[in-house]
Amino acid sequence: MDLIINPFDESGYDLATMTRAINIIPNTYGRVRQLGLFTADPVRTRTVILDETNGVITLLKSQPVGSPAPKKKHAKAKTRSFIIPHIPYDDVILPSDLQGHREAGSIDPKALNTEMTKRLFEMRASHAITEEYLMVGALKGIILDADGTVLNNLYDEFGIIMKSITFALANSATDVTAKCRAVIRHIEDNLLGEVMTGVHCLCGPTFFDTLISHEKVEKFFLNHAKAIELAGGGQDPRKGFSFGGITFEEYRAKASDAEGNVRQFIGDEDSHFFPVGTQSTFKIHHAPANYFETVNTYGLPLYAKQVMAANGKRIDVLTEANPLPLCRRPGLLVKGLIN
Repeated sequence: MDLIINPFDESGYDLATMTRAINIIPNTYGRVRQLGLFTADPVRTRTVILDETNGVITLLKSQPVGSPAPKKKHAKAKTRSFIIPHIPYDDVILPSDLQGHREAGSIDPKALNTEMTKRLFEMRASHAITEEYLMVGALKGIILDADGTVLNNLYDEFGIIMKSITFALANSATDVTAKCRAVIRHIEDNLLGEVMTGVHCLCGPTFFDTLISHEKVEKFFLNHAKAIELAGGGQDPRKGFSFGGITFEEYRAKASDAEGNVRQFIGDEDSHFFPVGTQSTFKIHHAPANYFETVNTYGLPLYAKQVMAANGKRIDVLTEANPLPLCRRPGLLVKGLIN
């Protein structure tokens, strides 16, 4: 008589192996992640403490040879603490999910590892869009939870006022290029020792359509779209439209919370500008999972684990993420308004 194989007695189902597996699964969505803005900075704690010291470049006065040199003045650091969100997401596999079911496109009965992989893909997708939502919040300066409550208002934390610029796109006489220059100059003035290679804008569809149909912008967009068409690359002209020294991109991400409420990441009429090519402005911190195996270890983007019920009638699939994306210089962020 053949014995029933217990999958928990075999390798591949422990915390370390399942965590590696779920981190290998590709993200199904994440434009901000694709932009490569946020560099990973894993931590071993549940909080992140930042010491803010504004670098100051000073003009140096010449001195007679042999005279004492002036001493460098050191600014006093301001310490800020941020709690890293804990985002668990669990599922359960029952015997009835396998019993009497066959593999897709096959007559073979459904296997546990197939069902487990399917669940991990689905759970990975939910974590990915959640992380995207948090990163967009960091780009806006206000990080929201899934229910819309504020997790971190970076403007309040750093004691600055959000910079907004009205583009007045309803007025055909508006110098849109001058508006773009105002955005770039504001970001340049607030680099404070940071560097950048350019300015990017994620904007809602209404803002984007109003921008590209403006009398002083339309011909540039038509040339942009025509160049893409001639190149034959099939690229969406709404992505990567450069005007006035800024790359504009329509961004339409939205997702539903557990109650079915749809959260739109960026408002239809809004636009958000931020620098690209920075060194330390955008970071995403990952804290360790809430398991004994991970105590005081550096955090990973995502964790997965399975637990068999004592009666053998269910398998709990446990996943969690502990991400905190931060813009460490919220003074570099600019919100654009249509009118």
